Amino acid sequence: MARIAGVNIPSNKRVKISLRYIYGIGPAMAQSICTKLAIPDERRVNQLSDDEIQKIRQLIEADYRVEGDLRREVAMNIKRLMDLGCYRGLRHRRGLPVRGQRTHTNARTRKGKAVAIAGKKKVTK
Repeated sequence: MARIAGVNIPSNKRVKISLRYIYGIGPAMAQSICTKLAIPDERRVNQLSDDEIQKIRQLIEADYRVEGDLRREVAMNIKRLMDLGCYRGLRHRRGLPVRGQRTHTNARTRKGKAVAIAGKKKVTK
C-alpha cells in the first residue's frame, strides 16, 4: 500500500482510481497527474516503482492543494461567510441547504431526522 499525502491508497486498483482516495483529487485531476507523469491508464499501484510513487508524491505536493491544507481552506471560507453574516453564512450556521434547494419537503440530509410536532394531528380527507 502506497502512502501519498498522508493517505494510504489501495494498491490493487488502477493509479487513476486510487489517487481519488486523496481529499481534493477527483477524476479530472487524477487523469492529469497520470498524463503529466506518463503513467498508462491500465497501470495498477502495486506495479509502480518506488521512483514513480516518489514522483507522484512530489508533483502533488508542489502543484496541488490537498488533504489538510484544502480542508483548512474550506473551513476558513465557511467561517468567513458565517462571520460576515451574509445569507450563505446564515444558512451554514443554521445547518440548512446553502445553494437554494427547497426545504419544505426535502433537505433531510442537512436538517437531520424529522422531529414530530406534539399535538399536531394529521388531516384526513
